[in-house]
Amino acid sequence: MSKPLIGVILGAVLGAIDGLTAWFTPAVRDQLAGIVFGSTIKGIIAGVAIGFFAKKFHSLPIGILFGVLVGAILAYLVARMQGGYYFEIILPGTLVGLIVGFATQKYGKQEERAVSH
Repeated sequence: MSKPLIGVILGAVLGAIDGLTAWFTPAVRDQLAGIVFGSTIKGIIAGVAIGFFAKKFHSLPIGILFGVLVGAILAYLVARMQGGYYFEIILPGTLVGLIVGFATQKYGKQEERAVSH
């Protein structure tokens, strides 16, 4: 499976799980469906960015660092839009980036380049 595809699939799944962590914040439980949807989209965006980065740069430590940065930045932007809950939004978002960064580097298939004669 290609690195970008792993990024998208894993980003979507982990994004949905990230959104479900809102259950632990009682003040926003009534918005859970919207939060899960938004977190899934955020996970897909992160997965695309991280997957294409992993396709270009073949380094596990750099891929993980890039994933953490992308996850943290996207989560921070969401937290800014919400006007609060920084820890509750940024921590899971950063973990999503870390896991996707690791998985795309470690398990994504390197595409073969055609050699022309």
